[in-house]
Amino acid sequence: MAVIKNMDRGTAKNETAKEPESAKPKSVNLLEGLLSPEERVVTPLNRGRNKLRPATEAPAKSKSWFKKASKFRLRHAVIMGSFVAGVVVPASLSTFYMIFIAADQYHSTASFSVRSIDAVGGGDLMGLFAQASTGNTGSDSYILIDYIRSDKMLRQVEEKFNLDSIFAVRGLDYFYGLGSNEAVEDRLAYWRNMVRVNFDHASGIMELEVRAFDPVEAQAVAAFIIEKSDELVNNLSSSAREGVLKASREEMQVAETRLAQARAALREYRDVSQEVDPVEGAKLALQIIGGLEAELVKLNSDLATAKSQMSDDTPRMRVLKARIDSLEKQLSTERQRLGSGEPTSSGASSSDVAGRIQQYESLETEREFAERAYGASLAGLEKARLDASSKQRYLAVFIEPTLSELAQYPSRFLNSFIVTLGLLFAWAIFVMGYYNIRDRN
Repeated sequence: MAVIKNMDRGTAKNETAKEPESAKPKSVNLLEGLLSPEERVVTPLNRGRNKLRPATEAPAKSKSWFKKASKFRLRHAVIMGSFVAGVVVPASLSTFYMIFIAADQYHSTASFSVRSIDAVGGGDLMGLFAQASTGNTGSDSYILIDYIRSDKMLRQVEEKFNLDSIFAVRGLDYFYGLGSNEAVEDRLAYWRNMVRVNFDHASGIMELEVRAFDPVEAQAVAAFIIEKSDELVNNLSSSAREGVLKASREEMQVAETRLAQARAALREYRDVSQEVDPVEGAKLALQIIGGLEAELVKLNSDLATAKSQMSDDTPRMRVLKARIDSLEKQLSTERQRLGSGEPTSSGASSSDVAGRIQQYESLETEREFAERAYGASLAGLEKARLDASSKQRYLAVFIEPTLSELAQYPSRFLNSFIVTLGLLFAWAIFVMGYYNIRDRN
């Protein structure tokens, strides 16, 4: 160890250690206050303000085993005891349980997807074709996942199988077994732990995994879950189709009823008027009137010629006059059938041709509008059916439930390692917290 010497000029070699001690400087007192008696290496000299002399060497520290053992304090024992009690013992017990007590669990896996049928137009006479896709089925997939993990599925499985027997405690394995008198919430939590569904967002494929203590029972439960899932998807598809087609069907029914009423009114008119088309009847009446007028003109011409040649009392004159009077009456009657020739406030009468034409045209117009509305409703219904076909869903099963031959669960060594690592982490936090509190105090 270095020795500090500070001597005055010319007198440093003549100083001796026998001189009486003087008062220590303040710097020395401060240094001695910071150091223990064994660590002090300098002492002040008697004469001079800054003269120091070497101190006696500090006694060598004892390195015996007893000295080291005396420094093993109570806190060290507490830390070692906490490590044994908090890490070693629980880790050993969990490892022993995993290896020797935990019962074997077999799994059954299946892969499926919710797919839709999209209608695409064809350019040939075959019409429309169906193409399978997974578009817009993500929400249905999440619905199916929630359904598999729901209490409703649990109740349906309990009605089909005896879950208390399938998941009963095997031996002393009370940790992985299901108790017989568990609450509904606990049974549902156990069901979600034994039945898991993984969903791939990119491909839309779901992988179902069912665990049980018997491989055959695990496969049976997985097959039953797929069966119920298929029923749910079909119900969702039917509901979606009905929702799309409902409005179109209601519109078509209204148009069909209107068309039926228009046709019935037109038929009733034809039964009453005893003519199919009053327009054609009017044309025929006009032809009759034209023929009568032409014949009347001819008779008048013959009468004028006869008057120039004979008297009015001759039989020929009387015949011509009679025929002319008859034609005039018949012509007047035919004209009355077309119309009265005078305007009325209520329109033409239904007894003449003009009134019948007006009534017929109104009925025919209503029928034409009803037919057009019915045709539009049919087109809308057909379009709705095409839209509904794109909402059709079905469950496509790619991998049927498998039958396991080797138990894959529980992961004994992995679970033991995780438990040990967790205990070490908790113990380390406890020790660091203890030393942190101790240093602060």
